[in-house]
Amino acid sequence: QVQLVESGGGLVQAGGSLRLSCAASGRTAGYYAMGWFRQAPGKEREFVAAIRWSGSRTSYAAAVKGRFTISRDNAKNTVYLQMNSLQPEATAVYYCVADSLDLGRPKASGYDHWGQGTQVTVSS
Repeated sequence: QVQLVESGGGLVQAGGSLRLSCAASGRTAGYYAMGWFRQAPGKEREFVAAIRWSGSRTSYAAAVKGRFTISRDNAKNTVYLQMNSLQPEATAVYYCVADSLDLGRPKASGYDHWGQGTQVTVSS
């Protein structure tokens, strides 16, 4: 089993930046794609970004492309999400995910490990 623990969420003003981190522990041997989803109040959970084990392939939701950057440090079993130019619509709980098939697909069913989530609130 893989445990994922997110950190770095918080309150930020519109136009500001935050960097989320997600540390994986447990049975981390193997090649996992990792990524981020988010869920705003009253809305469905949505894909944000993903990165495959090698780090050579990343994917982003259209809403965040160009402002968010996903990266990973496999030596630390950690994935990051740098979020710039944040707007109030980015307010959500952000979930770290891992995919043991290393596909990094933009759908929730493609991930078999989920973190507990970290709250990001962007004030206007």
